Order: sequence, then C-alpha cells, then structure tokens
Amino acid sequence: MSLFDKFATQRALQTALADDGRVASLATPMGVIHSATSATIDGRRMVLAGTNNYLGLTFDDECRAAAIAAIETHGTGTTGSRMASGNYAGHRALEQAMADAFGWPSAIVFSTGYQANLGAISALAGADDFLMVDGDSHASIHDACKLSAATTIRFRHNDPDNLDRRLARLGDDAKRTLVVVESLYSTLGDRAPLRKIVEISKRHGAWLLVDEAHSFGAFGASGMGLCEELGLLDEVDFIVGTFSKSLGGIGGFCVSRHADLELLRLASRPYIFTASPAPAVIAATHQALRRVLSGQDLRERLMGHARRFYAQTAALGYRLGAATPGPVAALVFSQRDTAQALWRGLFDAGVYTNLMVPPATPSGLSLVRISLSAAHSDDELSTIIAALAQWAPNLGVSAAD
Repeated sequence: MSLFDKFATQRALQTALADDGRVASLATPMGVIHSATSATIDGRRMVLAGTNNYLGLTFDDECRAAAIAAIETHGTGTTGSRMASGNYAGHRALEQAMADAFGWPSAIVFSTGYQANLGAISALAGADDFLMVDGDSHASIHDACKLSAATTIRFRHNDPDNLDRRLARLGDDAKRTLVVVESLYSTLGDRAPLRKIVEISKRHGAWLLVDEAHSFGAFGASGMGLCEELGLLDEVDFIVGTFSKSLGGIGGFCVSRHADLELLRLASRPYIFTASPAPAVIAATHQALRRVLSGQDLRERLMGHARRFYAQTAALGYRLGAATPGPVAALVFSQRDTAQALWRGLFDAGVYTNLMVPPATPSGLSLVRISLSAAHSDDELSTIIAALAQWAPNLGVSAAD
C-alpha cells in the first residue's frame, strides 16, 4: 500500500492528457516570454490566449521600471511576514491606494489572491457564525470555509431564490452570516446576479463579500469591478481580489467599508504566518493600479476585443459559457476528448489556451478557456478566431448548432 495509491484518479487523468507524448496540455511549460501576448512554447512562437493578463500590464514600461527601482532600493525579498520584519512602507502605501480607489477606510494586502480569500473569509466567520457560499465558487473560497470554524452552507450557483430560502431558514442567525459570491466566475465567465444578491442579503441582515478577481481592472468607471459598474459599492461589505490578473503581478487584497477590517491583521492566519510580497511585486502592482485608475483606454480596448470574440465565435457555432462578453471566454463541450482535440488543434495553429476538465469544472463540463487581453493586437485576435474557424468542422461545430 503506497501513499500515492489514493491518487489513482489523478494518475489516470495525467496519462489520458499526455498519451500523445507531445507538450502537456496542463501546466504547459513556457519557454521565452516575448511580450504580454507572445511566448515561445515547445520551440515555436505562439499567441498567448490563456494568461489572465487582461490589461497586458506585465510588460508595461512604467511597471517594470518601478519593480527594478524597488529591487535596487529594497532588495529581492522581505524575508519576513507582515507581522514581523516584512511590513515595508510600500505595502502600506499600496493598501492606502487601494482603500482610496474604492473610497473605503481599510484595505489589507495579502501575499496571493488565494490567501486573500483564505485569510479574509476564515477570519471573518468564526465558530458561531455561518458562511453561505455559491456552489461554483473558486477553490480558495471553499478552502477558506474549511479553515474557518463557521458552519458552511452552499446555495445553487447564481440562484438568488435558493439563497433567499436558505437565509430565511437561518432566521435571526442570518445576521451572523457572511454571503460569499464571485462577481465574474473564472471558469465559465458568467456573472453573478449581484443586484438580487445584494437585496436578499440586506433584507436578511447578512453580510456580503464579493470576489472580484476576474473583474477588477476590467469593469467600472475607475476599474474597480462589477460592483462599481452596477453602483453597488455602498451596498457590499467586503471586496476581495487578486493582483495576478488585470494588474499583472502577484498578491491579493481585501477592502471594506468597515474600518474594523484592520482587526483581521491580528486574527487572520494566512496573513500572519506567511512571507510578505517582495518589494518589486508591490512596486509594480502599485504602478499598475495607477495605470488602471488613469483612464478607460485599456478597459475599452479589452471589452472591444471581448465583444468581437464573442460575436464571431458564437457565429461559428461554438457554445460559450456566458452570454455576456467579458475577458473570460469559455468554449464548452460535453466530452473531454472534444475539448482536448480543440486545445491541441489551437496549439498546432500557434495559439496557446487553457484546457479545463473535470473534476476542476462545474457540471462535468470540459472547456477550452480563452483569456482576452487589451494587449492583443487586432491581428492576434484574428489569428485566434481563424484557428477556431479552422477547427470547427473537425469538432462537428457549425453555425447551425
């Protein structure tokens, strides 16, 4: 009996996805990164369409300069946690900038987006509290529920009526409940019915945390996400997000209109017991935030790409995971082999995308997930769409489907 015997399912999946002996379709090794939208993979220069680099800021000149200057001034790392020696002025300056951007009193920066959910949710909901989470939430949210001592209840994905019924069953305990949803779900790219969720949560006296990981930077007048775009910033209690998507760095944040969020610094284990982000990462992220706040140009270009991609891909006959265009575009298939064949076909055509298969996907669906970027040129977007058009007949996809 081996410790590895329990991974039989993972071993079978690994074998199935690598049986052609070619470059792996999961954890694909990147060679040289040429730009925000181009890299050499397996010896070939390819268009990147699966990196979550929604605004293309990983190669922004001012962000790179800020990172280099931070290394020259502060070195490569902090070698300590925020609670010990790793709490530099840059970390607090970024937190103040995040709080100011939302117009709220408090923001906390975490070392990753995963830890932002883990740290905020597990600390906010304690032993006598309740967590009410959307069933299709990101793994970081479900892991936060496991770390928390609160009672966790799932409600059906994007089903406000189901949330309403479950909160009603809690009675007065709903006032000690934290409702957790994502504004834009990362797998299918579908949006939460936020207005209804806000109304229901407030009616029951529950607290509301919205994860804007995939919408921060892409939506809203100043890029703060879908809550801002929908005029709901005065209605939600906490917003969590990541720096590793639109801001092109790494790290995460929780902002709140409640100044008592500051107490989490003394209670959140994922905040206390981990090394703080490196100075270069903080400096580049702060500069990226300034870029997001400086104007709508990147957001408008991104959404222009999204509208074109959704319209032309749907016209080819592909089934999309969401009806409303956004930076996430998931092509949905009922069979893993079909999705895998498309991923391989796009790869052969010079386009890198993401293959997502069960058990990491909702409802047992298999996906080829495409991330759009403001940095994509019009020609690169044409290349991606042309590759999809080329492979559609091989997959039985047609405009009549």
